Amino acid sequence: MPTTPLAASVRPHVPAFEWTLLAVLATCWGASYTFIKIGVATIPPVTLIAARTLIAGLLLLAVLRVRGVRLPKDGATWRRFALQACLNSVLPFTLIAWAERSVDAGLATILNSTSPIFIFLLGWGLGGAGKPTLQRLFGVGAGLAGICLIVGFEALQGLGHSLLAQLALVVAAVCYGCAAMFGRVFKGLDPMVPAAGSLLSGAALLVPASLAIDRPWTLAPSAASMLAVLALAVLSTALAFTIYFRLIKTLGPMSTSAQAYLRVPIGVTIGVVCLGETLAATAWIGLACVVVGVVAMTMPDTQLLRRGLRFLRGF
Repeated sequence: MPTTPLAASVRPHVPAFEWTLLAVLATCWGASYTFIKIGVATIPPVTLIAARTLIAGLLLLAVLRVRGVRLPKDGATWRRFALQACLNSVLPFTLIAWAERSVDAGLATILNSTSPIFIFLLGWGLGGAGKPTLQRLFGVGAGLAGICLIVGFEALQGLGHSLLAQLALVVAAVCYGCAAMFGRVFKGLDPMVPAAGSLLSGAALLVPASLAIDRPWTLAPSAASMLAVLALAVLSTALAFTIYFRLIKTLGPMSTSAQAYLRVPIGVTIGVVCLGETLAATAWIGLACVVVGVVAMTMPDTQLLRRGLRFLRGF
């Protein structure tokens, strides 16, 4: 699930339909954690993710064909697609699927929503993020505090049986951050081209791994798991990517980045309603910290300050 870089101001007079699409996008990505939870009940993680990337990649390829856009044929670009696949799908998708065998979908949603924080930290460490502002540092602090509340408290309580799974979700968020940084090499390409190319490259890596590790012909997945994989590929990957790249053009990168924190409460709610999950008190506090941190990281400084002042004037 990519996180958009910040750019210019919000575009005025945007039709309400585009904001509806933004809510649909956040729902598609928020629901993916519930789909994964249902899928891994009877399908091993590698096979589940291989099916997700293959189906979604083929669907995006079909969309490109309808649009008359062709994938590049040079080896250098496809090597970049393969690296992007490792960072944006193969590693994070597999880590999330593996983690959700022992972690609730709602908790996975929270921990994996921290990628904007790691994008900032990576950019700062590599010298490409400019001078950090107080707001950005506050966002990093709030987000990391949320992670510590969720992961650290359980470890101290002696409930560390799921600690590795929780750390895997954090590593997946770091992978998404690296993917966003590396994705700059595709500047100049139609945005859907690297999405399709990286998914197809990921499928080329994952399908053989699935055949060798899981021997999928010996599996007996439930109907619910198979439907979850289909929903994951069609709704949370192919459809979500299509909407995402449309919104980049209609809403602009800054407004589209709102999905980064919209999908957190949506994903948690879907897990609670559909799977009957419950979150500990510290997880709810951690959720609030993560949402505040991501908002601070994705909203321009001046806009957040103006909104804060308007809020204070209301008292």
